[in-house]
Amino acid sequence: MDKDNLNLRKARILDVPQIHGLVNSFAAQGAMLGRSRSELYEGLRDFFVLEREGVVLGCSALHINWEDLAEVRSLAVAPEMQGQGLGKTLVNACVDEARSLGIARVFALTYRAKFFEGLGFSKVPKESLPQKVWSDCLKCPQFPNCDEDAVLMELA
Repeated sequence: MDKDNLNLRKARILDVPQIHGLVNSFAAQGAMLGRSRSELYEGLRDFFVLEREGVVLGCSALHINWEDLAEVRSLAVAPEMQGQGLGKTLVNACVDEARSLGIARVFALTYRAKFFEGLGFSKVPKESLPQKVWSDCLKCPQFPNCDEDAVLMELA
């Protein structure tokens, strides 16, 4: 598959089943935190999708944590579309939205720190992030022995 005719847009209600399947396929591999449909519906406004003819091929979300901090989360690209820049497009959409909202810092918790570093993020100690960002970690099967890296981009 190629990346022609892909449409980047904010997610819609009808996208939730596909986002759910995509995110949770990676969660089943231990690559990210799974999300329930309820969580996806509640956080729908956080999500961007890349789709072609109604088929969601990638997604990401910008979750605002505080006045100066937001998280890029649930970044997932269909296996057949990986390596074509879709992840970069999705992360950049989140960063652009954070900038437009006046948010000073964007972070991610990831197993792919090098990918994020290539986009301008820097590795930081997890302990440098406010405790508030760890609420989702309680749902993670790796908690409290998290082996993800924290990456951060300063926008302001």
